[in-house]
Parts: sequence; structure tokens; C-alpha cells
Amino acid sequence: MFVDYYEILEVSPNANSETIDRIFRHLAMRYHPDNKETGNIVRFQEVVEAHDALKDPISRARYDVQHKDRSGLRVKLAEEVNTGIEDDGSIQDKVLRILLVKRRRDIKDPGIGSFELARLVDLPPDHLEFHLWYLKGKGWIGREEDGTLAITVEGVEHCNSKHSRETGSRQLTHAV
Repeated sequence: MFVDYYEILEVSPNANSETIDRIFRHLAMRYHPDNKETGNIVRFQEVVEAHDALKDPISRARYDVQHKDRSGLRVKLAEEVNTGIEDDGSIQDKVLRILLVKRRRDIKDPGIGSFELARLVDLPPDHLEFHLWYLKGKGWIGREEDGTLAITVEGVEHCNSKHSRETGSRQLTHAV
């Protein structure tokens, strides 16, 4: 697992070696186990490890290659936020509605496989995983004995209450 040593030392990747040494000494004193007020052995060990990796120019250069690769991933994440991803809520609602219809049609076999569900929602399976994780965490969907995904009682109640709120809003709008 990649560890961001610059983040641990709270310095920019552009910091010179003197700055890294100065910040290291400051953090090492703060987190040293002998410091009764702010000592923290785990944090101290992280700071020492970070300094050890960055103090030598050759090991720092090797680390900087990895850090640059990881920074590129963070930039891609930030770009993804700004490129207009379909609303998470609408994807999750669509998954719930599909599973609700499937359960209504076949109460004895209410599940749908995750790949089939991804096809129905028109998302790559790896993109759907986040939404499945969320819906499972909320208790709105679950796995059947055969491994397929199905809506739960809580999921049905969520769909019904959401539908009631939307229907109520529409009625108010039409009355105006």
C-alpha cells in the first residue's frame, strides 16, 4: 500500500531537503514517546519512516516517481467529480426500482445477478460496485442464497416512501 510521506511530514513534494529536515525535527519532538503532552509512538514511527525515505536523494528520487503516479490518480479523481457523473441517487433509485419490479414479478426468485444488473442500469460492473456497496450498507438490497441481488423489505419501504414524497410534490405543483 502506498504511503504519502509528504503528507505525513506535512510538506510539499517541492520542499527542499533543509525544509524536510526542519519539519522532521519539529514533528519528531512533538510525537516522540518521551513527550508527555503530545507523544504518540505510532505517529512518531510514521514520521521517522517518512524522513528516512526522503532524506537520501536517491531514495527520494525513486519515491517521487511513485508519488507522481499516485498524484496523477488523485487528479483523475478530481476531474471525475467535475465531469458530470450521472447523479448517484438516480443510479441507486434505478437499481432499487429494477429489483422492486423483479421481486413483484417473481416473489420466489427475486434476485438478479450483478452483471445483469449492471447491463440493465447501463453501467460497467466495476462502476456499479460502489452503488451496490451503498445500497447493501443501507440495508435496501441483499444477497439471496443463490448469490443474486434482491431488494429487501427496507428497500421496498424506501421506494414507497420516496414515491409518496414525489407524488405529494407533484400534486402541490399541479394545484398551483
